[in-house]
Amino acid sequence: MAGLSRNLFRCILPQFANISRTTTSVTAPTFVTEFHRHRLSLCKERFSSSSSAPKLQKATVNIYFVTKDGDKHQVKAKLGDNLLDVVLENDVDIDGFGACEGTLACSTCHLIFNKADYDRLPEKPTDEELDMLDLAYDLSDTSRLGCQVIISKDMDGIEIRVPSGVADARGDS
Repeated sequence: MAGLSRNLFRCILPQFANISRTTTSVTAPTFVTEFHRHRLSLCKERFSSSSSAPKLQKATVNIYFVTKDGDKHQVKAKLGDNLLDVVLENDVDIDGFGACEGTLACSTCHLIFNKADYDRLPEKPTDEELDMLDLAYDLSDTSRLGCQVIISKDMDGIEIRVPSGVADARGDS
């Protein structure tokens, strides 16, 4: 899925480049959020009309995000998606989330799990993810980057805490 996402990103970059030159008064987090929405809409348009074959609906699970203000957001997460895409597709309002588009170049999609939920995640973090996590704000032993956590059936009902702040490992924040 990550490879497909990167290919889709490359295919629409020229279209977005024109928009970014005209959008000069936006803050970085707003710009990133608008970029994600624009990318998703273009990709949906492109691939929804590319075939006349019926589309299979992906199964979903319920995921709960608890923001720094204590607000709890329930979302439907498609199996096989990563948590970064889940946040963006469900318009969960997290400032500056996913600034690097899931390329593992920042730590803005940092999320915190309780110990039991962390232990049942299907895949453990890679060394590259752990290096990025070292730069994250409010780091804990159960921290993960949302772009690296793939949704599985075992994650139904999982509750994920959003850190109280964002540290962008790229140095932009």
